[in-house]
Amino acid sequence: MVKKIMLLCLFVVFSLLIAGCQEKAQPDDRLKEYVDLWNKEKFDNMFKDYVNSSTKETFKKEDFVTRYNDIYKDLEVKDVKVSFKKPDKEVEWDKETKAEFPLTISFNTLAGEVSYKKDVTLTKEKKDDEENWFVDWDPSFILPEMEKGDKVGVESISANRGEILDRNQQPLAINGEAFELGIVPKEFNDSDLDKLAQLLDMSSESIQSKLDQSWVKPEFFVPIKKIALSERPLALDVIELGGLYSKRVPAREYPYGEATAHLTGYIGKLTAEKLEKLKDKGYTAQSLMGLSGAEEVYEEQLRGKDGQRIYLKKKDSEDVLTVVEQPVQDGKNITLTIDAEMQKKIYAQMKDEAGTAAAMNPQTGEALALVSTPAYDPNEFVLGMSSEKYKKLADDPKKPLRNRFPLAYSPGSTMKGITSSVGLKSGKLDPTKIYDIKGKTWKKDESWGKYKVVRVFDNESKVDLESALKFSDNIYFARVGLEMGAETFIAGLKDFGFGEEIPMSYPIYKSQVSNNGKISKEVQLADSAFGQGEVLMSIVHLASAYGGIINDGTMMEPRLLKDKEQKVWKKDLLSKEQAEMMKTNLRKVVTEGIAGKASVEGKAIAGKTGTAEIKAEQGTTGTENGLFVSYDQNDPSMVLAMLFEDVQDAGGSTHTVQVAKKFYDSWK
Repeated sequence: MVKKIMLLCLFVVFSLLIAGCQEKAQPDDRLKEYVDLWNKEKFDNMFKDYVNSSTKETFKKEDFVTRYNDIYKDLEVKDVKVSFKKPDKEVEWDKETKAEFPLTISFNTLAGEVSYKKDVTLTKEKKDDEENWFVDWDPSFILPEMEKGDKVGVESISANRGEILDRNQQPLAINGEAFELGIVPKEFNDSDLDKLAQLLDMSSESIQSKLDQSWVKPEFFVPIKKIALSERPLALDVIELGGLYSKRVPAREYPYGEATAHLTGYIGKLTAEKLEKLKDKGYTAQSLMGLSGAEEVYEEQLRGKDGQRIYLKKKDSEDVLTVVEQPVQDGKNITLTIDAEMQKKIYAQMKDEAGTAAAMNPQTGEALALVSTPAYDPNEFVLGMSSEKYKKLADDPKKPLRNRFPLAYSPGSTMKGITSSVGLKSGKLDPTKIYDIKGKTWKKDESWGKYKVVRVFDNESKVDLESALKFSDNIYFARVGLEMGAETFIAGLKDFGFGEEIPMSYPIYKSQVSNNGKISKEVQLADSAFGQGEVLMSIVHLASAYGGIINDGTMMEPRLLKDKEQKVWKKDLLSKEQAEMMKTNLRKVVTEGIAGKASVEGKAIAGKTGTAEIKAEQGTTGTENGLFVSYDQNDPSMVLAMLFEDVQDAGGSTHTVQVAKKFYDSWK
């Protein structure tokens, strides 16, 4: 018994010693724990375990926890950093009932960074028979100068999208207006629904679905469709119906419509998938962005940045206090090298057929026109195209939604101008050498099997470079290619930019020598030399390559942005003398050869035709693309490359020549 009493006494003494050795809670330690929770946004723990009784009497849990969570979410708060500074001198906190520390609070919001300093006070209180330090809190810890009852507001100021202009400052894509047509339900007669649907080229069901939206009330204006300002007569017809009204609203406008559709593209709302990828870049479900063409390619320059302002609306007052503001940054205008009127005229000649054209300045590399036909009206995409209209475009066999000028095609006989240049530069083509060619077909030897090279005309038996170009002799160029050899031929094409990225800000498909970049068979080499085989190039590269010939052997980088510095892409493709010879021969293609229908009064048109056969193998039937690359030697500031698909029933490349002539006739 005595032992038990002694042990109990020893335990009590030991406990008292331990308690005496333990340090009492210090305010800076408590504040550190509180700040750590704040940085981790653990607001529930902050309120429950660290806020003093006075605060809890004034503010409910939802005033603290819910308010923090809601405001941080709505303002997109992140990167919260809260810190405090301890006193420089030691303080005997046991003798104090209050402690004050300077806090630094900072975080990022949708409107920019918020950073401020504030003093925090901790009071000593007894809780559960234990004395500790607790934070004295008010709403100004959430946002600077915020008081109980204040409302937090966010104001968004939309940035103006940059406009797209042509070289002469003509508008290609601008921030304009449109008519928005809508119904006030209580004034609308249901019997007019079918008539309205017919006027607006919409289904009655789609109009009714808009009227059935949950937010609609009888007296509300319900938007039904936007139409271009140019369709004012239609707007007038529509508003003659009872309950129909029209108002002007902001809208992106494309003044040249179909003529520049694939070049400009259009803007629209993001898909959910795209928004998920871009939400960190400031895009929202309401954002409009470039979805195709230059609108998409130059989105970063054009889009601008919306302004945002976070403010406090003071309780019982009209006063508004700005917390943080991010000024609006309008998008930048971009000026293209395009001549919109030239583009319009080329499109007008081509619009009913599937094809593409590129007009380039050989001295500067500037793209003067980039045309794809047929096309669509980009204004309809912006204003809201009906599903019926879109289906009609999508199902059209001429594929008006396809942008053709970036695509790579077989160049056909337009390749002969490039093959000639490669041969001349390498020294393996003697322009005066005469080949004795008899008949319309030729093959090297029996190792070629049934395959033969076929030429269009067989009236020439003594063929040199000049006559081969004038009459587009496939046999001549097949033999030139074989004598040149695959290694020299491929190296020469690489000098012309084959196999490498086209150095243009607007993405263009690379040109290729073949599918694998090699030519391993004689038949393939022969075919490639006159533009068949697996050789592919875009209309942009084709125009640039001929620009290199016209520009005395110097090919400029193709460019679309006016403020981009002009640069040489390839040089020494030909000597000046060789270039002059090629230019003379290209002129004779028109004056003495197969492109005679390209002659235009007052102009010295020169160029090269091409027919690319698209078929599985020789002897079978397929389709043909007709090409013509041309320029006016009286004014060599523009080379025009034009291609039409499926011309076998329209006269082959002759049809392309005739369309190009119509353009030259109209372009003064």
